[in-house]
Amino acid sequence: MPKGFYALILSQFLSALADNALLLLAIALLQLQGYATFWIPLLKLLFTLSYVVFGPWVGAIADTWSKHKILMQANTLKGVACLGLLAGVNPVAAYAITGLGAALYSPAKYGWITEMVDPDKLLKANAWIEVTTVCAALFGVMIGGWLVSESWLQLTWVQQFSSVLSVDTALSVSLLMICTMYGISAFFTYFVPPSNKHYAKTIWTVPTIWQHFCQDQEKLWRDHLGFISLSVTTLFWGVSACMQLLVLAWAQTMLQLNLSQAAYLQASTAMGVIIGAMSAGRWVKLQHATAVLGVGVAMGLVLPLMVLITQWPAALGLTLVMGGLGGFLVVPMNALLQSRGAQLLSAGRSISVQNTCENSSILVMLGLYSFLTFIGCSLSVVVIGMASCVAIGMSLLIFQSLKYKANATLSGT
Repeated sequence: MPKGFYALILSQFLSALADNALLLLAIALLQLQGYATFWIPLLKLLFTLSYVVFGPWVGAIADTWSKHKILMQANTLKGVACLGLLAGVNPVAAYAITGLGAALYSPAKYGWITEMVDPDKLLKANAWIEVTTVCAALFGVMIGGWLVSESWLQLTWVQQFSSVLSVDTALSVSLLMICTMYGISAFFTYFVPPSNKHYAKTIWTVPTIWQHFCQDQEKLWRDHLGFISLSVTTLFWGVSACMQLLVLAWAQTMLQLNLSQAAYLQASTAMGVIIGAMSAGRWVKLQHATAVLGVGVAMGLVLPLMVLITQWPAALGLTLVMGGLGGFLVVPMNALLQSRGAQLLSAGRSISVQNTCENSSILVMLGLYSFLTFIGCSLSVVVIGMASCVAIGMSLLIFQSLKYKANATLSGT
């Protein structure tokens, strides 16, 4: 791996860790300040929406300025959001600023890797990112839960330090801990060298940026490998967002587990993703990335087993398998998309297209899931419907890939 790669991995791990912990703190602040329950989903909604709304701009920014400096500035923006919470800013608004920082961070991070890592190691690099992102989500929620717990808040030194701060919130020390994590993440970006890759000068007008972004979307979707990889990652992340909620609902309604016990199933899924991602990074080659499309069909076929399982040991095994299949599928597709996107567009612009598509899918799928729940669809209907979409969608992509290879063989290309 190139110099600075592991510093970048450590930086993005700490930044994502703080993002997930900050979500718990923002929820706790909403509850302490007496906001209605419907405010809580808005935290994640606006965080995700930042990727979609600012997608056309963050890719151009990543290609215009030094990526390692953008990483530092993104962490600084997240730190400002923490300080805003200390100053009494609405938690939803502050977490939306964190989402803007995350949207800025992503194309700079993936863009640097695409530019600096050799193509034959790109898949391994994506495995590193996937594993650290999943670990950051797991440990971030745990740290956030600890920072809002009574056992933490009742510590003598925490109370003493909190009394020194002239801030009217019981979570002041917890917020400073999150700010420190962002600061350490920013520090590690000092060890990420510039890629010295230069692109054409950007014209910073709204019509031009939007026109270029639409052209980038069209170019990537029209390309065969771009279409395959972008379709898979877009479908995968939309379904994954719903699966987080589905697993919790399944655990409580069919397995008779409480919410804290249901979290073990989330952990099992995450462990499966880690195993699948590491396996893909070790055994799958970039030139054979489309060979894993069959794993997506397998995911669709395994998913309906949820409605048949009523015992938690079997549920742990199923979630481990589903996570493993997901990790093994998404890592090669991410690497393929980055490689192809850098060839057709640029590192930053291709990642902004990917982020916009994936997060739009998350918003649409969560909206659809909420609607189906609102009209009273049973859990079994939702699970089978989602499984059918995954299996049919992945089968069509396999057919598309085989058709393209057949045509390429006939034409001699």
